[in-house]
Amino acid sequence: MTMTKTKDMRLFKTKFRRFFYGMNFTDGFLYKVVIYTLLISFSYIYLYPVLFMLVNSFMSVDDLINPGIKWVPTVLEYQNYVKAMDVLNFPGAVFDATGYVLKVSLSATISSAIVGYGFARFDFPLKKVLFALMLATFILPSQVTMVANMVIFRNLGLMSTQNAMVIPAIFGQGVNAAIYILIFYQFFKTIPGVLMESAEVDGASPFKVFTGIAVPLAIPSFIIVFLFSFVWYWNETFTTSLYVGRDVTMPLKLRAFRASYETLFPPGTPGAELNEAIMLAGNMITILPLLVLYFIAQRHFTESIDRTGITGE
Repeated sequence: MTMTKTKDMRLFKTKFRRFFYGMNFTDGFLYKVVIYTLLISFSYIYLYPVLFMLVNSFMSVDDLINPGIKWVPTVLEYQNYVKAMDVLNFPGAVFDATGYVLKVSLSATISSAIVGYGFARFDFPLKKVLFALMLATFILPSQVTMVANMVIFRNLGLMSTQNAMVIPAIFGQGVNAAIYILIFYQFFKTIPGVLMESAEVDGASPFKVFTGIAVPLAIPSFIIVFLFSFVWYWNETFTTSLYVGRDVTMPLKLRAFRASYETLFPPGTPGAELNEAIMLAGNMITILPLLVLYFIAQRHFTESIDRTGITGE
């Protein structure tokens, strides 16, 4: 009887240890509690500003000045979004901004793939020097080269046009283009050279090898680079306002939100005073396309990170 109780106790302890610590600790309950606690804590830090904007954008003026109301508005003030959409010219402005960003980001993605493939698969004079200069374009801040770029763009007749951003992207000199080229370079270096050589033996030209073998294998890199470039071009305000000079993106329109609001709703108009909730509604409208893009491409984005050489593996 005593031996049976001892065996049962040992069995219980073994099951408890396996449940609590797991077979190799990483599959145990304790490990999962720690990991999920850290993930929830870090996600809350990043999501808090978005949640704050979302909740406060639906508040009325009385709720904003009431210290007892933090997260649950007494009344959902939908008029905040109606006024913000009028000021930002929604949805027309979103379509125009999306078209511009798509044009630039697609150009940057394609050109970066070509340049990255060239650095990865071909040997040519001064290759290392040119590669170092390419990386230097990312190290140098845009403020250092803005005067030279303005002179060049003015001589070419590109200033105050979208071509001032599109043409550099086509030639691999767009915003953060060095990062895109590096991602493609790192991925193309992982492709076995036997595949390229066998295709060349079969009579395939270098262009056919690139489009028929390298590009299909590099789809994860294309997804990563396109999403990065889309977000960066969408949020870019300094160089876009400097070279294009128009409110072509939603963040640029948001910078002039107060002036545009006072034009539509002159000061003194009853019930049309600008408040924090209306401005937060404008912020939510500005980031809405990025949120939609993330939710649509989230699965492909995470899978592409695992499959590309972005981590150096």
